[in-house]
Amino acid sequence: MRSDDPAEPAPGEPRLRPLSARSVVLSLLLGAHPPELPARELGRLMEGFGLGGSTLRAALSRMVAAGDLRRTDTGYRLSDRLLERQRRQDESVRPRTRAWNGDWELVVVTATGRGPAERAELRTRLAGLRLAELREGVWLRPANLERPLPAALDEVAERGTAHPARPAAELAARLWPLDAWSDEARELLGHVGRTGHPAERLTLFAAVVRQLLADPVLPPSLLPAGWPGDALRAAYADYRRGLEGEVRALVGGT
Repeated sequence: MRSDDPAEPAPGEPRLRPLSARSVVLSLLLGAHPPELPARELGRLMEGFGLGGSTLRAALSRMVAAGDLRRTDTGYRLSDRLLERQRRQDESVRPRTRAWNGDWELVVVTATGRGPAERAELRTRLAGLRLAELREGVWLRPANLERPLPAALDEVAERGTAHPARPAAELAARLWPLDAWSDEARELLGHVGRTGHPAERLTLFAAVVRQLLADPVLPPSLLPAGWPGDALRAAYADYRRGLEGEVRALVGGT
């Protein structure tokens, strides 16, 4: 689902990244539960996206060598490394929330002497937990998510609860580009019913997944009016159900 040089979209069009064979395989397996598909059915699915057998075989070989996939007796399965990515993707579609009582999660990075790669990896981990950086090394978010912070953070940071003096909605707008997220989500929703080819739809919904992963999942009281997060999640869930039905039909028909 990555491209370093995505085509410039026309005015009003969402920015979509072209999908490689690797991206299509990962999209299919990340959405499968369990995350495994027989080789024959995977090949038949890829044909629907305009990708031939030689392209698929080359992609699968590279993905196994890179540790993205594992060979099984009948096909291919996501590696353990990518199961965490699947978990985050699943949670982006069905986030577990609780009533917000005004508390904020606070993480202050205390580790020193780390190299650029280590710092970047930690920033990625914290952003993946839907925390936002107030200033360098200070991360926070409303405590409305039903998930504990990983205990491993204690090795590099101090965790706690905060009650900022700044009004909560004002602070949230400072921490996250809420208007930009909302505009991009509405653009994607506007194209959900206008793409019919399987490759086009997969490309669109790959962009939807990226958008959902960037959703801060804030308490409703902190969101702008008309926030499209739930609508975008519902659209993706509908697409996923349809694609899973196609996969089950293929597997069950063999």
